[in-house]
Amino acid sequence: MTSVPAPTRDIYRPRIHYTPAKNWMNDPNGLVFHRGVYHLFYQHNPYGPEWGNMSWGHATSTDLLTWTEQPVAIQCDDDEAIFSGSAVVDTHNTSGLGNGTTPPMVAVYTSAYTETSQRNGTQAQSLAYSLDEGQTWSKYAGNPVLDRKSANFRDPKVFWYDGPAGAYWVMVAVEATEHRVVVYKSPDLLSWEHLSDFTADGPAESVWECPDLFELPIDEDPTRTGWVLIVSVTPGGVAGGSGTRYFIGDFDGVSFTEAPVTEKTGDGAAGLRGSWLDWGRDNYAAVSFSGLADRRVMIGWMSNWQYAGSTPTGTWRSAMTLPREISLATVGGRTRLIQAPIAPTPTLVTHAADSAGTVLPAGQTSIATLPSGEALRVQVNTMQPAGGVFGLRFRTGDGELTSLIVDAATRELRLDRTASSVAVHDLFPSIERAPLDLIDGRVELEVYVDACSIEVFAQGGLATITDLIFPHGGQTEIEFFADAEVPVNQLELAVLS
Repeated sequence: MTSVPAPTRDIYRPRIHYTPAKNWMNDPNGLVFHRGVYHLFYQHNPYGPEWGNMSWGHATSTDLLTWTEQPVAIQCDDDEAIFSGSAVVDTHNTSGLGNGTTPPMVAVYTSAYTETSQRNGTQAQSLAYSLDEGQTWSKYAGNPVLDRKSANFRDPKVFWYDGPAGAYWVMVAVEATEHRVVVYKSPDLLSWEHLSDFTADGPAESVWECPDLFELPIDEDPTRTGWVLIVSVTPGGVAGGSGTRYFIGDFDGVSFTEAPVTEKTGDGAAGLRGSWLDWGRDNYAAVSFSGLADRRVMIGWMSNWQYAGSTPTGTWRSAMTLPREISLATVGGRTRLIQAPIAPTPTLVTHAADSAGTVLPAGQTSIATLPSGEALRVQVNTMQPAGGVFGLRFRTGDGELTSLIVDAATRELRLDRTASSVAVHDLFPSIERAPLDLIDGRVELEVYVDACSIEVFAQGGLATITDLIFPHGGQTEIEFFADAEVPVNQLELAVLS
């Protein structure tokens, strides 16, 4: 493949997260694995660092860790912007878009029609296809393939269903302002039949976007499975602005039915059905790869629509989250979604505590001081202390810090970025809160810190918090703090770049 020039380094450009060399990026779409290559397509403005001219950018990887930016895949034109969608490899050429020897890679995307189009003001689903491993794309001559005459019908996620109801392509998309996931089927990706709708509660002012639907084994038992429905909402996220909800249930090939046991979703959204994929401000529009037979991997857009256009990153704007492997497990009698980060192997590991029985004193314990922008992982395994709170402080210095606070008494994890950054936006300073399920009295944290972000995985991935930060720079210290003595089994820092 022909790649574009590698991005230049600057103070906020991530070391272990994907960013384009320049210009705007938002939702990941068209995630597909084919012939040993992961393809990440995404919403992209080829002409500047602000939202607009929506096209599909493209990056590739063989390991989900190192990405190479490719030329723009599907370009907007005078009649349509290319909004979010998905991509599949049509192995059996059901669409007839192959050439007899090569199965087509088919992108199913939303045509957002412009003022110059005869369909001005509407959104419909269209196809593009590639016969050279995603290098070049042709728009299908019969576009759109599915049109509801709606202004907010978008974000199709397509997969092949093979079950009791039959074998066919399934599309989940949204009527965004109606808080509705619509389900369709097709034998060939060209003609579509409506099957069902799914709705749920939520703020009237929010819109639904970027659905995903997939099946996973429960507790690694292939005879027991659950279906997961992902829906991104903005505004109305649990931490403010944008957020991503998930529901667990069953899909019979026609309808998704939510399981009767649901969990409350925390401060600001108590009582909503389902739960939150991430409890932070900056994981939105997360969707999963097609083409992976034995695992489910998701990537999200690491930003928030409240301030995405105000981040201080110059000629480029936005990064993706770390890829996360998704599974289902039974915890406390309920089926829960688990997220495991996919991250680079450390180049340097240091220990503040690496054996059971170590006790860290009350107050502050310095772990390390590193140059600004260094990517790192911090792992913590502690026993619940007698009282008070404890946690970690990152990027301290120059009057700045970001605090991760464990409050075992209230079973809450907090990420405080109110003093973390240069001025970004009035809505940027915040404290995020996630539920903390104690496991045999233990607290387990895995934290990834990059040049402008923090991703927290708590209790083996039962809860995550993803937030952007934009510190001034210079030497930055990492500290452990506690109100009282804390029994520690492990406290490890690993440099990742």
